[in-house]
Amino acid sequence: MRSFIHLVLFACAIAVAIGAFLPVAGGITPGDVAVIDLRDGFPAGITDVEQIENQAVTFYKSMTALLLGAAALLLVAALVGSRAAEWLGVMVGIGTLAVFGWRLNDRVGDYLRDNYDSVLTDRWGLYLAGGGLVVAFVALLVPKGRPAAA
Repeated sequence: MRSFIHLVLFACAIAVAIGAFLPVAGGITPGDVAVIDLRDGFPAGITDVEQIENQAVTFYKSMTALLLGAAALLLVAALVGSRAAEWLGVMVGIGTLAVFGWRLNDRVGDYLRDNYDSVLTDRWGLYLAGGGLVVAFVALLVPKGRPAAA
């Protein structure tokens, strides 16, 4: 049973890695969001989604780096069987997406609520990254294999 879980984790790692480059809300890709924006919130001058997607952020300072780190941890967990790496990868990924949603709602929440049908339609980055992390979390809940009979 555990080898099936490793296969699922491998697929989740690939889904999160691909989702790290696709749009998550509106036209915003994780590469448009700086880690400092996740920590401190978006600047006060930002009033709509287009201003967030037009930010110039270097790769290693963007949300993409955090999601790729989570995918790498899930890959290590799939290859080695480390439950600690799996926990850390799931928590980093879910935490990153949750803080992004919180900061986005804080700055442009009214716009999101008024235009949710167009902002959240066909956002494969959110679907792949979020779905991969949720499935990896469910795989965490599967107990370790039974001890071998003597």
